[in-house]
Amino acid sequence: MEDVVDQLREVSIATASYLELPSEDDLVLVEEEILLPIPREMKSFLLQVSDVIYGSLEPVTVADPGAHTHLPEVTANAWAIGLPRELMVLCQFADGFYCVTQEGEVVLWQDGEQAEETWEDVWDWAENVWLRS
Repeated sequence: MEDVVDQLREVSIATASYLELPSEDDLVLVEEEILLPIPREMKSFLLQVSDVIYGSLEPVTVADPGAHTHLPEVTANAWAIGLPRELMVLCQFADGFYCVTQEGEVVLWQDGEQAEETWEDVWDWAENVWLRS
């Protein structure tokens, strides 16, 4: 995990309007808003690297409710178009969503169904998908 955090920090793009990392309180508010607990590894991901801007993928964020990547809004929109309620969006992309199960596994949801491809956790996904985007 620390290697992935370091890699993401190295490649992060500096912008005039930067993202902020959330606090633990921000995560609690989001959990209350979506009525679903955030899996442990996803919490760690959000607390450590949700301010990173890199590549073509934009993972969800928590600190700014007005952001187009705000976790509750992105997840609610995905649920509205058929994503199973037990999945939480990690990242929306043109053709679908990368989602986190309550057990912490990352799955691909595309064309109205779950694809076979999975990743052990958000850190595995970050290393093998996000860093390669």
